[in-house]
Amino acid sequence: MKFTAAQIASILEGEVIGNPNAEVYKLAKIEEGTEGSLTFLANPKYANYIYTTNASIAIVNKTFEPEQEIKATLIKVEDAYKSFSKLLEYYNQVKLMKSGIEQPSVISEGVQYGDNLYLGSFCYLGQNVKIGNNVKIYPNSFIGDNVIIGDNCIFFAGVRIYSESEIGNNVTIHSGTIIGSDGFGFAPQEDGTYVKVPQIGNVIIEDNVEVGSCSTVDRATLGATIIRKGAKLDNQIQVAHNVEIGENTVIAAQTGIAGSTKIGKNCMIGGQVGIAGHLTISDNVKIQAQSGIGKSLKEGEVVQGSPAFNYGDFAKSFVHFKNFPKIVKDLEDLKKDNK
Repeated sequence: MKFTAAQIASILEGEVIGNPNAEVYKLAKIEEGTEGSLTFLANPKYANYIYTTNASIAIVNKTFEPEQEIKATLIKVEDAYKSFSKLLEYYNQVKLMKSGIEQPSVISEGVQYGDNLYLGSFCYLGQNVKIGNNVKIYPNSFIGDNVIIGDNCIFFAGVRIYSESEIGNNVTIHSGTIIGSDGFGFAPQEDGTYVKVPQIGNVIIEDNVEVGSCSTVDRATLGATIIRKGAKLDNQIQVAHNVEIGENTVIAAQTGIAGSTKIGKNCMIGGQVGIAGHLTISDNVKIQAQSGIGKSLKEGEVVQGSPAFNYGDFAKSFVHFKNFPKIVKDLEDLKKDNK
């Protein structure tokens, strides 16, 4: 997509200084700007780059007055940083403005969908799927039988939604993520083998949830695995069967949550955290990265370590951890002195 300086100025309510017909089709840092790129100057520390950048258009503050010749066309605005952020949001919206059903794709019997559906090529919609308005399903995605999807959802390429899953409004699921695969349930037998326990529950994802790429949310054995409204999951996260994640909880990449654990509202969980099964993580808990959680946590606790304990105590203890060899040597020397 190409935009002229005049079009960008209209979106940002800015003033063009230079060529209003200058065109851009990509974004760049000011120090890396090339012809056809759009950049911005907000931090005075980077002001010298405005004179050397090869970007075609630069967004600057209204207060900016050049001290020498500038090759780029300028767009003057009240706040360059906020305006650039606004433009990024606008660009993203335009980029996602797709509609229509591409071929080849499969729409099974009983499928219902609302207005402005985008269904990319090589997608499959199973029987009795119900889809709301303004839903975008990108190519190579699979939606199983009896899945319910609300309004304004975006599923990027290669998403897999297994049967019976229920997804609310304004949900974004990124590429490679699987919703509703079987929970890890196997019963040990006397001869040392395992028999699979049927996983007949489903997954419920409420409104305003975002799930990153290559994550997995398993269906429940019975009942539902639930991700409550406003929760945000990063890439490569494992959510096991019958887990519940509370409202507005955020979880960073490579975290694994074992079966039947309940996580409360407004929790913040760092990357590579491991949480054992059948625990209760109360509201407003903060878990630092790479922690191992083997017991339930009370409201507002902040923990770190494996096994995790109070963050303040961990920080104090860490000073001693790294000096542990010296401490042991000192103790051994004391023992020798006392003999």
